[in-house]
Amino acid sequence: CLSRLIEPTKGEVMFNGQDLLKANDKDLINIRRHKMGMVFQHFALLPHLTVLGNIAFPLEVQGVERKVREQRAMEVIELVGLKGRERYYPRELSGGQQQRVGIARSLAVEPEIWFLDEPFSALDPLIRREMQDEFLRLQNVLHKTIVFITHDFEEAIRLADRIAIMQEGEIIQVGTPEELVLRPETEYVSEFTRGIPRAKVLTARAVMETQKDEGFAGSVEVSIKLQELAARIMDAKKPFAVVDENGNTIGQVRREAVLNVLIERE
Repeated sequence: CLSRLIEPTKGEVMFNGQDLLKANDKDLINIRRHKMGMVFQHFALLPHLTVLGNIAFPLEVQGVERKVREQRAMEVIELVGLKGRERYYPRELSGGQQQRVGIARSLAVEPEIWFLDEPFSALDPLIRREMQDEFLRLQNVLHKTIVFITHDFEEAIRLADRIAIMQEGEIIQVGTPEELVLRPETEYVSEFTRGIPRAKVLTARAVMETQKDEGFAGSVEVSIKLQELAARIMDAKKPFAVVDENGNTIGQVRREAVLNVLIERE
């Protein structure tokens, strides 16, 4: 619906101040070709083209000359870790490598917004985890606006800054992973998040208290997950300082607070 490959039934889809539901066919095609990148569950690679050819294909459609499009394709091939396989055909690649080609192809046009529709759900668990790590690395490098569709809430909390939960085609709650777990607005959201270990979701901010102590055992970023923090704080005799992205101390966290979450004490 966001790209109007499927027409929405109502509402607005705003992109750079423009309602895409009011865009004509010519404008919509131009937006898709130049400003959107899309990756699907089934990679939709062209079997008769090499890795290089598949990745350069969107630029070929745009009319970009061969030398320029292949140079850009080689840049994203290296970015996604496929250097040396640019002459391979899809049938010669593993599932994870094929998905990397799909990701690289979607980035070749340098999109402003990146759509990923269940991109890793067809992969086995080990490769899926590897691709999630790759996704996080790419986002750290590229800083794109990303819409990532998934039915796996654990995948969502691992990858997302904000999550929108849908029920029967309607968005019923939007929030950070912490907000959804701690303050579900409906029974559906509560059920959706009930089985998720809180230590995987909550960060130091959730158990942080006002700074009271002078000495600390160490410091942690406010965004660190409690699951990761636990390994560092279990043997600490003193609390840890909690620092923001600028390195300023904004509070403290005690071992007992982390333990309470780990044992899911209410």
